[in-house]
Amino acid sequence: MVRGQFSRFSLVLIFLGGIVLLFILAPLVSITFSTSLTSVFDTINDDEVTQSIWLTLWTSMLGTTILGIGAIPLAYILARKNFRFKRLVQGIIDLPVVIPHSAAGIAILGVISRDSLPGKAAEMAGLELIGHPAGIIIAMAFVSIPFLINAARDGFAQVPKRIEIAALNLGASSASVFFEISLPLAWRSIVSGMILMFARGMSEFGAVVIIAYHPMITPILIYERFGAYGLEYARPVSVIFIAVCLLFFIALRMLVKENKRDA
Repeated sequence: MVRGQFSRFSLVLIFLGGIVLLFILAPLVSITFSTSLTSVFDTINDDEVTQSIWLTLWTSMLGTTILGIGAIPLAYILARKNFRFKRLVQGIIDLPVVIPHSAAGIAILGVISRDSLPGKAAEMAGLELIGHPAGIIIAMAFVSIPFLINAARDGFAQVPKRIEIAALNLGASSASVFFEISLPLAWRSIVSGMILMFARGMSEFGAVVIIAYHPMITPILIYERFGAYGLEYARPVSVIFIAVCLLFFIALRMLVKENKRDA
């Protein structure tokens, strides 16, 4: 009787999970099979599309790398230290995920515009943040950095404190404990967070379109082609970009697994 009840419950779980998977797969399968190979190959040879995809990839990757330098230490502090207003800090970190990304773009625009102090400093250095890849990097990093911080924080929290305390008692410095114990043990979570941040940055539209409509990242290019020429012109770009994102995501995930196996 128990076995039968468990079996029925399992079938219910499988059914509900299958509906969710179908919900995710149906649009992707539909757009793939609705796009002809001829249009895909023609779009691949379009310089505007290839340049847009390349711009999207390297700006997201660079934003993830640069912000990771500060995000990882912050995640370690949140995992290991108790301080006043810690929950407030954690709430602030999650804000970019909650607020509308068009509002995020407007907020960023107010900080990096020519009238602001960062904008003036960048202009003095010969760098224009608005309508420039630097502005794209800032917008992508702003909306995606919570994924890295939260994943790294959870990774550091899983590192046993007794190992760090034992190393400190044996005379190791705090820096040595961080770089030689905490960071290597939390590395897999950190890399997973960087993958999520990179992927989220690639897909950003709302914040970037306000900061830099040109040069066009791929989400903006898809939107422009859909608005100007319709579904038939936007669909091949979408299929190609989905394929590129999927390949990068799979490759990075496999890299994380290989690193774990080597460790």
